Amino acid sequence: AAVRPVLPNPFAAIPTPSVPLAAQHLTTVLWSDPATWRSLIGSAGGFAVKLAVAILILGLTIWASNWAARLVANGIGRLHRKRGADRTLQGFAASIARYVVVIIGLIAVLQQLGVQTTSIIAVLGAASLAIGLALQGTLANVAAGVMILLFRPYRVGDDVEIAGRRGVVRSLDLFATELSDPDNLRVVVPNGKAFGDVITNFSKPAKRRMELHFSIASEDALATALDLLIACAKADDRIIDDPKPWAKVTALEDSSVRVTLRAWAMPSVYWNTRYDMLKRVKQTFDREGLHFPYPHQVGLSRAEAMEPSGAPKARRARARAEDQRQ
Repeated sequence: AAVRPVLPNPFAAIPTPSVPLAAQHLTTVLWSDPATWRSLIGSAGGFAVKLAVAILILGLTIWASNWAARLVANGIGRLHRKRGADRTLQGFAASIARYVVVIIGLIAVLQQLGVQTTSIIAVLGAASLAIGLALQGTLANVAAGVMILLFRPYRVGDDVEIAGRRGVVRSLDLFATELSDPDNLRVVVPNGKAFGDVITNFSKPAKRRMELHFSIASEDALATALDLLIACAKADDRIIDDPKPWAKVTALEDSSVRVTLRAWAMPSVYWNTRYDMLKRVKQTFDREGLHFPYPHQVGLSRAEAMEPSGAPKARRARARAEDQRQ
């Protein structure tokens, strides 16, 4: 049999106390057995190949995530081409697509490196369950934000009333909706409360109706009052002709008659038109001699108030009250 050559040990000259026994045995085995070197070199080469493939998969994952995000965003833009692309929905859907691709790519990288991903996925699932139980309110807001982004009851820039708060939508994300109220205050409404409550969008309709009520004296001419209301509405260019302005007697009150004007205007000029119409009707009624009744107070002394109903003094007090009321 051939005698295996023994390679010289370069650590033989090192004193024994300075090198542990296990290290001496390892160096002896390495230098005396070339097969061990070949095994180590083969293992290192295989790991280098796996590492290179993992890096390649990671690079492809990053590229694929960006490509998937652009594809989803462009697809949503083509679907909403007529109404205009919704940037909030595009960004949300693109982020979901990107994260899904990245997660799949990271799992493939770990498998390529020989890591058992089954246990990791189990641990992540248990951690996700614990985090979900601890953050129930936050996850409810996220779920509501997804529903708002899908059904779009309002968009950024809309004038809305959410959970009893009125304002213009400034931003919308997965957790909350930010409003700017008429006083320019910042109002943040959680999406869970917004989606679970009544939402009124004042920017959606193309035109909006105003209903104005006026009380006139019982002795005034009703036909004249109704004609003046229609004339006031037609005199304002901001009032829409279709539907036409409408004026009717809507109630008989204790000391007056209620007349109502209904007219339509664009949402952008609605409030200014409404306030100007109140001023115009008041000035017109005053000019035409129509009266707006208002409550009167009659003062009586204690002695007059305690007089019997048939006493002359009480009758005179009631007469004075009638005169003041007229």
